[in-house]
Amino acid sequence: MNKRTLAILAALGATTIYGLNHTIAKGVMPLYVQPFGFIMIRVLGATALFWGISFLGPKEKIEKKDWGRIVLCSLFGMAINMLAFFKGLDLSTPINSAVLVTTTPIIVVILSAVLIKEHIRFVKGLGIGIGLIGAVFLIVYGHEVRQDAPNITLGNILFLVNALFFGLYLILTKKLIAKYHPITLMKWFFLIGIFLNLPIALPEFLEISWSTLPAEALWKIGFVVLGTTFCTYLFNAYALTQLKASTVSAFVYLQPVVGILFAVVSGKDSLSTVKIAAASLVLLGVYLVSKKAKPDPLGPS
Repeated sequence: MNKRTLAILAALGATTIYGLNHTIAKGVMPLYVQPFGFIMIRVLGATALFWGISFLGPKEKIEKKDWGRIVLCSLFGMAINMLAFFKGLDLSTPINSAVLVTTTPIIVVILSAVLIKEHIRFVKGLGIGIGLIGAVFLIVYGHEVRQDAPNITLGNILFLVNALFFGLYLILTKKLIAKYHPITLMKWFFLIGIFLNLPIALPEFLEISWSTLPAEALWKIGFVVLGTTFCTYLFNAYALTQLKASTVSAFVYLQPVVGILFAVVSGKDSLSTVKIAAASLVLLGVYLVSKKAKPDPLGPS
C-alpha cells in the first residue's frame, strides 16, 4: 500500500470518527462534564498520549523561527477551534454540528484567497455562495425546542467559528508538516494547548465529579480523548504529508453523512425539512469549491 493510499485512509478514518463524535460527545455534556472542562480533558489526555509515543518518531529540534507558527497552530487548532466546537455542541444539536462543520473547505478556499492571494474561479465562488447560504439558512431557520439544545442559533454560529479556525490550522500546519514529523508537532501543539486553554477551561474541569461518573460517560470521554483527539489529529497530520490541505478538508463531505445517520439511528437527533435543505446546499457548495478545473497528474491533490 503506497503512502498516498495510506494518507487517504487516514483522512477517511479521521472524518468517520468526527462524524460519530457529534453524538457521542453531546451525550456527556452538560450532565457529566461542561464543554470547556471537556476540552481540558482532551488536551491533557492527548498531550500524555503524544508525548508517550514520541519515542516512535525522530528526535527533532524545533527551529527558533518556527515557534511562532507552532503557537498559532496550537491556538487555532487546540484552543479556539475546540472551545468553539464543544460549546456549540452543548448549545445546539448533533445534526446541526455535522452539517455546519462541513463548511471547512469553503473557509479554506476563502482564507487561501485572502492569505496567499489564491485566485477564486467562478465555480468556486458560486460554491462559496451556495454553501454559505445553506449555513445561514440553518442558523436562521433551524430552530427547535429541545431541552438539551438551549441556544441553537448561538451554537450554530460557534460551529462556523470552529470551521474558520480549523481552516486556519490546516493552512498554517501544512508548512510545518513538510518540515517536522507529525508526532513532533502534535506533542508540542497539545502541550502548548494546555496552557492556552487553562484560563478558560480549568474552572469547569475542577467541577467534574470523577467518582460519580457512570461507565457510559467514561467510555464516551475515552472515545473523545483517544479517538476524536489523538487519532484524528494524528491521522490528519499524516494525511497532510501526502495531500493538499484542501483535499484533506474535502473529506468533511462524509462527516454529515456519518454524523446524521448515527444521530438518527441512535435516537439522539431527528431530521427536518430545514436540516435536509441546508445540508444539501452546504454539500453542493463544498462540492463546487472542491471541484478541480482540470486534472493535475504530476502534482499532489
